[in-house]
Amino acid sequence: MNICVFLSAADLDERYTRPAREFAELIGKGGHTLVWGGSDRGLMKVVADGVQKAGGRLVGVSVDFLRDVARPDADEMLVAKDLAERKALLLSRADAVVVMVGGTGTLDEATEILELKKHSLHTKPVVLLNTAGFYDGLKEQFRRMEEEGFLPMPLTDLVFFAEDGVGVLAYLEESAGVR
Repeated sequence: MNICVFLSAADLDERYTRPAREFAELIGKGGHTLVWGGSDRGLMKVVADGVQKAGGRLVGVSVDFLRDVARPDADEMLVAKDLAERKALLLSRADAVVVMVGGTGTLDEATEILELKKHSLHTKPVVLLNTAGFYDGLKEQFRRMEEEGFLPMPLTDLVFFAEDGVGVLAYLEESAGVR
């Protein structure tokens, strides 16, 4: 399975890096491919290192203005002209999407993917990995959107919240019919 992961390129503390390494190892050991922003920095590097070390493939999708921080040893590296093209390439290469901790760029990617799904422009499973309760507030906001009629579909059809990497992969494998 090609698993697109949206996440930060920032250097973060152990409460985020440890679960990221654990999830990356599960991706690699499961024989899956990581499709990610291509950066060789911060949490993106942690995840790419973990997937590669565990035997998984790396497909990076960088963007022209970040070309100098792209991972040099990815199995495949695409370079988009801008962020819009990058998001489209990431989604096109993915069988599923996982949103990990991140800043405004990660949130932008997540909301665009969810908006496309809301309009049935893709049917790929989307999971928010809620490491250390990072997305508790967003989860509550989504519930409010659902309760007050802002979502045209049940929240459970739009996004799945997982507390750890095991939960993410179990959901994705179930969604893909993998036993």
